[in-house]
Amino acid sequence: MELTNEEKATFYRDGYVTLRGIVPRDMVDAARHAVNHSLGEQGMDKHDLPVLRTTSYCKDIFGSKTITGLVDNSPVLPLVESLLGKGNVTAVRVGRIALNFPRVPGSRRIEPSGHIEGLGWGSNGLEKGTYIRDFAVFAVILLSDLRCAFGGNFTVWPGSHEAVAQYLFENGHERLSDGTPRVALPRGPVQITGAPGDIVLAHYLLLHCAAPNHAPDIRYAVIFKLRHKTCDPMDRSAYTNIWREFPGLQLNQLVS
Repeated sequence: MELTNEEKATFYRDGYVTLRGIVPRDMVDAARHAVNHSLGEQGMDKHDLPVLRTTSYCKDIFGSKTITGLVDNSPVLPLVESLLGKGNVTAVRVGRIALNFPRVPGSRRIEPSGHIEGLGWGSNGLEKGTYIRDFAVFAVILLSDLRCAFGGNFTVWPGSHEAVAQYLFENGHERLSDGTPRVALPRGPVQITGAPGDIVLAHYLLLHCAAPNHAPDIRYAVIFKLRHKTCDPMDRSAYTNIWREFPGLQLNQLVS
């Protein structure tokens, strides 16, 4: 399975593309079963929650075949290869189990605020003021129904990848040590809805976040950071030359 030219054009323009019904339901159910079993057996310490929210829940299973198989044994890998090139995606070792728990009932809704991945703020495992770019594409796989906004949705700012790249070209990547730069964005946030097995592929420089969850249920997802085999985390030029690891995007062939 490969992305169509239209889907590639959407990825290039918006920095992400949403694809429906990609991961088979039995694999989705097995992954959610494993997550729920882990939560019931291992639980979690309240004091660990700030780190779990920014890294991964259920670390006892995040490298299991039930989780990594969501990419390895599904159409996700060839879809990403249609962007990065066949054989260019390094092996998946873990998937970030991303749970978004409901807020206090009746609490005020706060509009989402986006960030760039790989900027350190302490609780995410990176020292504050540092930044790193160690992957090319997010693959966000929904494990539960997500039918409306403010249900913990993966939220994106379409076109922000290009706006941020232009800002860094003009001002230098060093500005990232101060956090996500404030730039004029072409569009407002989009809270992505979907069903179990739907996926979102997103560019590494796209502004994103998880919207607050004011729904009654937990939002279940697994997020994979898929890396091009030539990726050098210390090569800062990738912050402005943002398409060099995407040979599948032959721009003159894309549908506008």
